[in-house]
Amino acid sequence: MPTLGAIADDFTGATDLATMLVARGHRTVVTVGTDAFSDSAGSRTVRDADAVVVALKSRTAPVDEAVGTSLTALRALREAGCARYYFKYCSTFDSTPRGNIGPVADALLAELGERRTVVVPSFPATGRTVDQGLLRVHGELLEESPMRHHPLTPMRDSHLGRLLTPQTGHPVRLVGLDTVRKGADALRSALDGPGLADALVVVDAVSDEDLVTVCAATAHLTLVTGAAGLALGLTGPHTEAARATPASAPGDPGVVLSGSASSATRAQVAHARTRLPHRKLDLAALRADFAGTVAALVGFARRAWDDDPAKPPLIYAVGDLADLDDSTPHDGPAASALVERALAACATGLVAAGARRLLVAGGETSGAVVTALGVRTLAIGAPIAPGVTWARADGRAHDREHTVDLALKSGNFGDTAIFTEAWSALV
Repeated sequence: MPTLGAIADDFTGATDLATMLVARGHRTVVTVGTDAFSDSAGSRTVRDADAVVVALKSRTAPVDEAVGTSLTALRALREAGCARYYFKYCSTFDSTPRGNIGPVADALLAELGERRTVVVPSFPATGRTVDQGLLRVHGELLEESPMRHHPLTPMRDSHLGRLLTPQTGHPVRLVGLDTVRKGADALRSALDGPGLADALVVVDAVSDEDLVTVCAATAHLTLVTGAAGLALGLTGPHTEAARATPASAPGDPGVVLSGSASSATRAQVAHARTRLPHRKLDLAALRADFAGTVAALVGFARRAWDDDPAKPPLIYAVGDLADLDDSTPHDGPAASALVERALAACATGLVAAGARRLLVAGGETSGAVVTALGVRTLAIGAPIAPGVTWARADGRAHDREHTVDLALKSGNFGDTAIFTEAWSALV
């Protein structure tokens, strides 16, 4: 029976955290929403896990919707037997002035009858650190990083206190690195002080060792919040047998579906285009004949498999900044929505055509693909890179049950060669 329950505000974030938990010895399952808790097969999978991560698509949802789905997830996790909870958001604190990090944290605390929690977005393995309450990305202040230009959540302030205060009804406080470096007991004493009793407490951390200290110092809190890095100190009971086995075999057809416009993903696309067969989404063609254009992309991928099964084809939306399209025709969807819909349709068509391995880039794209494939649960398998893993995905599409290997990559994660090298982890 699971003892740790987590709520992630997007799909890539869910697998990011689950990867960390598996590495620390937790048999971990990701559920897509809460339907698996009432499904007979899904509920058995949940019962057999040490930790359950509920993947939501709430990061950029309206505040009331994000709060509502998060509370539904919390109640399902409590019913499943969990005693501690983890609200997972992005290590770059992706949010708007209204939320959704603050409102969800407030709602979870109220539901649990708790007064305070910590805010720990640091994830040094992916270059995210917090010092004096300032969030940095690979040494750059958040406001000076590529996240400044994020199309959905542009981050133009690096000070977590200023970012969070407008979002929450709790006071926002800071515990600095000097206290963290005094050790877990000193940090716990500081967190338990009367001045922080009702606060959302931002805790500095710039190294993995700092995060282990923070984790130890917060073991008594019913709820913690942060990026996946905070899980570094959560040791589970199955250190030798937590990882799921692959669903596919070497040589099975694979594909890369990239909807992210992040600078990291653009570099990954550029690298892959010199090594893999590729097609860029044609938005005009999709608007003119959606079904025909998707069918052509599926046909391209099938021909690529026939030509060289060792080279998974790449279907992508953005190769460079000139490809960005923020148009919204009067009689059609916005470009971002069209990209998500098209890549999701490609995913279902490709799985029906025999794809057994899918690597998906971009949080919103991952959510669309997982939903289209009818994925109920993800059993976490081999890691690919910090924050990115393969998972055994059970779902239903085109009225057929399927099990595939699925990797969901946040736009900002992974090295330049991830689209060409991720497949070697599937052994």
